[in-house]
Amino acid sequence: MAKVRQDAWSHEDDLLLAETVLRHIREGSTQLNAFEEVGDELNRTSAACGFRWNAEVRNKYIHAIELAKRQRKEKKRAQANQLKRQPTKRSTLPPPLETETSLVIEPEEEIETTTTMTLDAVIHYLQSMQKDYYDSHQSRRQVEGLEVKNNELKEEIDALERELSVTKKKLSTVEEDYKTFIQIMDRARKMTVLDDQGSGGTPTFKMDKNGNLEQFAHGSSN
Repeated sequence: MAKVRQDAWSHEDDLLLAETVLRHIREGSTQLNAFEEVGDELNRTSAACGFRWNAEVRNKYIHAIELAKRQRKEKKRAQANQLKRQPTKRSTLPPPLETETSLVIEPEEEIETTTTMTLDAVIHYLQSMQKDYYDSHQSRRQVEGLEVKNNELKEEIDALERELSVTKKKLSTVEEDYKTFIQIMDRARKMTVLDDQGSGGTPTFKMDKNGNLEQFAHGSSN
């Protein structure tokens, strides 16, 4: 199954990458093996792991890398000394380890030499970088789209709030008109009751320019 991991590197991913690379250095292995191990663990390509190590993680572990190299050399010396303590097997042993180490490429340097990188590996590495770039660009477009949508929703909310404010003002005006109407009706009712108690005739009312009711006297020519 092809590795299709597209999300960003987390702190835990970087930590796993660093620990694995340092372990391989201490054990005398290569960084390529470390990248492949981390790639299998995180479902990423070894090229993506190598790019992440060289671009972001490596500079944070300079002292740890030097310490791992020293531990590797101490381990090799300890193994060589252990072999020297076995004189009965010297005739069957390969040439001394010291003579071989002068021809061995250091694991830290191996990843940086052109002899370890095939054309297919370079192509795969560039394709992985291109895919990571497209994924990052697509995520950026999604974020920009969400920001535009958020601004549109804010504008809609502002418009609704303005409409609500206008509606509240209209409601307040209607309530005031209703209270005024009730007051006028109550005043007319009281005036009618008083007139009934006085003359017993049908009262006549007229509304002035301020909206107040005025009762005409019975028998007035005006």
